[in-house]
Amino acid sequence: MATTAETYHKPVLLKDSVDGLDIQPDGIYVDVTYGGGGHSREILSRLGAKGRLYAFDQDADAQQNIIGDSRLRFIHSNFRYLKQWMRFEGEQHIDGLLADLGVSSHHFDDAARGFSFRFDAPLDMRMNRSAALTAADVVNNSSEQQLSDIFYIYGEMRNSRQVASALVKARAQKPIRTTGELVEATRHIFARERQRAGVQEKKEVTKMFQALRIEVNHEMDALRQLLTSACQLLAPGGRMSIITYHSLEDRMVKNMMKAGNVEGRASSDFFGRSTSPLTPVGKVIVPTPEEQQQNPRSRSAKLRVAVKS
Repeated sequence: MATTAETYHKPVLLKDSVDGLDIQPDGIYVDVTYGGGGHSREILSRLGAKGRLYAFDQDADAQQNIIGDSRLRFIHSNFRYLKQWMRFEGEQHIDGLLADLGVSSHHFDDAARGFSFRFDAPLDMRMNRSAALTAADVVNNSSEQQLSDIFYIYGEMRNSRQVASALVKARAQKPIRTTGELVEATRHIFARERQRAGVQEKKEVTKMFQALRIEVNHEMDALRQLLTSACQLLAPGGRMSIITYHSLEDRMVKNMMKAGNVEGRASSDFFGRSTSPLTPVGKVIVPTPEEQQQNPRSRSAKLRVAVKS
């Protein structure tokens, strides 16, 4: 089946996330995770003739979904370079930024990309296929301690040492090149955990894949740079609307929106008032049961919105 904008990626929390931006018709907005263009299309529908939208995506596949609209400027780049690109475009400030983090439906459904253990495919996981590092490189070339750290930090896996050890033993026999070989090399670890603690094997494998994907794409570093740049670029009254899918990225977003930095270091003035440049707007929003049923990717989603002071 041919990939269309609709099948490439189904946007999560579409209305809520764009509502959070409080769109001004003549404003300047940025969608840093363009994908299938769903969120961008909604933003454009609320912009006036003088409004502008910059859309980022590091995956070349997303370019096939570019909307034909003179108000849209598509930038094929990682969102970590937001500040540099806005300077290049001559934009000193922006009125809003939207990010739908994580992996798109397209990436999970394209077997060749190696993001999902539903398929036996090359162990790739690169968001940007021109990048050099693949998941196979990480699995086969990292030390046992490095692998353990990756699984513990990015996958929050309590059995990270056992998983790392299993991979090192397996790759000593032959390189681990596919998603199927990765799962097979660690199957006995997860099976043992399931029997002992009732842990769901699928959930543990998902954590392992998540950790490798984050490492391959340097996702936490990119998110840190994005949040810092967005906070600096937002005009007073400007908003950021960000959808997260796991605790690591959600913690960083929450910290930035409350304290003005990803570490969550609170600061106050002489009178004890917070000096954070951002103020959270409303409560965390999660998808309705109906959306979760229609779009399984949305089940772990959380939307946070903040406004610049």
